[in-house]
Amino acid sequence: MKLILRLAMVLALAAAGVVPAEAPALADDGRYSAEIRRTEYGIPHVSARDYGGLGFGYGYAFAQDNLCVLASWVVTLRGERSRHFGPQAQSDDPVSPVANLVSDVYYKSVADSGVVARLLAQPAPVGPGGELRGLVDGYVDGYNRYLEETGVANLPDPTCRGKSWVGPITATDLWNNLLDLNRMSSGARFKEEIAGESAAEGPQRRIAAGSNAWALGRAATRDGGGMLLADPHFPWNGIRRFYQVQLTIPGVLDVSGGSLYGTPVVQIGHNATMAWTHTVSHAQRFTLYRLDLVAGDPMSYRVDGGTEPMGRQEVQVTLPDGTIAGRTLYTSRYGPVLAAGRTGEVAYALADANAANLRAADEWLAMARAKDLTQLRAAQDRYQGMAFVHTLATDVGGSAYFADASVVPHVTDAQAERCAKPSPVPGLEEYVLDGSTSACLWGRDGDAVVPGIFGPAAQPRLTRADYVANSNNTFWMTNPAAPLTGYARVWGKARTQPGPRPRVSLDMIARRLSGSDGLGAPGFTLETLQAAAGSKRNYTFELMRRDLLALCRAGTELTTSAGERVDVRAACATLRGWDGRATLDGEGAILWREFFTGLGRPTRPGDPVYSPWRVPFDPERPLSTPRGLKHDDPVVRQALAEAVYSFQSRGIPLTLTPGQAQRYSSIPIPGCTEGEGCFDRVRMRGPLGADGRYPEVDTGSSFMMAVDLSRGGPRTRTILTYSLSANPESPHHTDQTALFSRGGWVTERFTEAEIAADPQLKKITVSGPRD
Repeated sequence: MKLILRLAMVLALAAAGVVPAEAPALADDGRYSAEIRRTEYGIPHVSARDYGGLGFGYGYAFAQDNLCVLASWVVTLRGERSRHFGPQAQSDDPVSPVANLVSDVYYKSVADSGVVARLLAQPAPVGPGGELRGLVDGYVDGYNRYLEETGVANLPDPTCRGKSWVGPITATDLWNNLLDLNRMSSGARFKEEIAGESAAEGPQRRIAAGSNAWALGRAATRDGGGMLLADPHFPWNGIRRFYQVQLTIPGVLDVSGGSLYGTPVVQIGHNATMAWTHTVSHAQRFTLYRLDLVAGDPMSYRVDGGTEPMGRQEVQVTLPDGTIAGRTLYTSRYGPVLAAGRTGEVAYALADANAANLRAADEWLAMARAKDLTQLRAAQDRYQGMAFVHTLATDVGGSAYFADASVVPHVTDAQAERCAKPSPVPGLEEYVLDGSTSACLWGRDGDAVVPGIFGPAAQPRLTRADYVANSNNTFWMTNPAAPLTGYARVWGKARTQPGPRPRVSLDMIARRLSGSDGLGAPGFTLETLQAAAGSKRNYTFELMRRDLLALCRAGTELTTSAGERVDVRAACATLRGWDGRATLDGEGAILWREFFTGLGRPTRPGDPVYSPWRVPFDPERPLSTPRGLKHDDPVVRQALAEAVYSFQSRGIPLTLTPGQAQRYSSIPIPGCTEGEGCFDRVRMRGPLGADGRYPEVDTGSSFMMAVDLSRGGPRTRTILTYSLSANPESPHHTDQTALFSRGGWVTERFTEAEIAADPQLKKITVSGPRD
């Protein structure tokens, strides 16, 4: 039936004169069929004759490696975690974890709202296109086919083997996952507030993903082609991990890269002539609207002098004993009414620009088929679905492209100022608007695919022959030779401090282009791109080292805030001997981190965060300021004393290295933290323990990809830092992690000849009926 519907859709579009860029190849025997070939490290290369078969093969391969992660997430999306795991246990959301009951109320409210059904009823580009529908249906059936063949009791992963909560998934589950991914930086940050919990700290407390990205043009590369570095910093556990895959329909699609769990498309990748990646953007995805409640009727609010009643949504969650926990939620014309900030006179509603966005997956699929940047831009202009990311891309012709082609609410600076209202929680002051007048509704651009967002003509974009780069800074310093300015503040602010990680990124590029980084003649090759990306420089140490050594020369004994006298000679010797790189054996790297992190703490309760920089930030010199250390400031001297005392009092060696302090599945992990200015960023959820260990690494470089788009075909190196499979008993659970620890990369096999030449090649053909 699904096949007939898809064929009818294609014929109807053709009759209307609307034909997709690549009409899907349709099987004529009513069955799925796909070949799965696995090369080194278990990397799957899936090929089929149509999109349904491709999705079937992909879903089957993914289930072989990671079924338990998606099975658990489906329980989350259905709002059933309380029933299976208890209402107070923490949810499995790696970005915005909350109590299971809160999670269930939120996801039940999304499912019961009918938003996915309404989107599926619309044609592309607002609703999904035929190719994507085929991929989703096939992926679901492939996953379910693997589960049926294997059986829940015989699953290879002990995490969910024999568990009652494991079962078949549906296409609705996958569509809900795609919607939730798009809401990750907006509505999904407000789970507690939407579910009726008033979280005191506000949504800004959530864990944010990050990334590095370079698109290099012909003026920056030795051979004159395009090159790309992708280095997304996404969670190392759970549903937001990347899965490495190649997806091929001969003559139609051939794309390789990283695909987030539970999605049937490649989010970061390349084909034969074009490569792209993403970084998380600073642009705003939502606004709050303050509602003026009607006196005596707190369930109604005023708009333009009239009265509007709030909508009611009754949500029911099943608990482990079979009883029902009910919750009444409220909605407005702007979106859900939040618990935060509500009084008898005012309430706040969330307007989410991604509340009904399923367009991103179609956009990624169209980008995967794009042969050059012109076609990639056309794909982005058509779908306008990138929920929260910048795009950086390059092609074989050697152009480098940056765009914040993401979904941004249409709020001009004038409107934001005119409509501004007080915020119910800290950190959202710039994005609270007056809900009592329609004059404060989001505007609309003529080239926007849906109302209320900025269209492509308003987006920050830059195309260069040398390079574009981003490390989660705003668009301003995409390329210092061509600063981007003049955009509404909702996109992020220009002329603001880039931060040490963006600065070290731009410095790495500048040194490579001048040949001053010790890697040979100027200009990028694939090999020097890899070497630069893995340099592990700690930029704050580089900027402060001279002043730090001056502090060390000034005295041998310092005093902590509690009055302890500390001999810092051994610590100074360690820091003096460290080369400033966060390698596994970097003696001094952890001592510097503990000292530098201590500098950022308030000196007294209620005081602002202390700035240790000797030379403050100057927007006229964004790449050379701030710099230096206030080495003669008592706060700095005290911070060093306390860092050294912390090591000595707990018996931790001052020479502690990243390889000793940072682990993932017992494997030592190099790198340093965001605040230190590290391109090779890692993050751990907790402080250094008395045993000289941090909690396990849970965020950092995830799927790294270096691509050289030479005219002879792409040459690519990759590393999936946490490896292909979450199954602790899989041979591919930590094999790439061990390689990453050693600084290694995987040589990608993209062409048929490269795949066939792998001595470890394994092939299977999977097939099944289309329902």
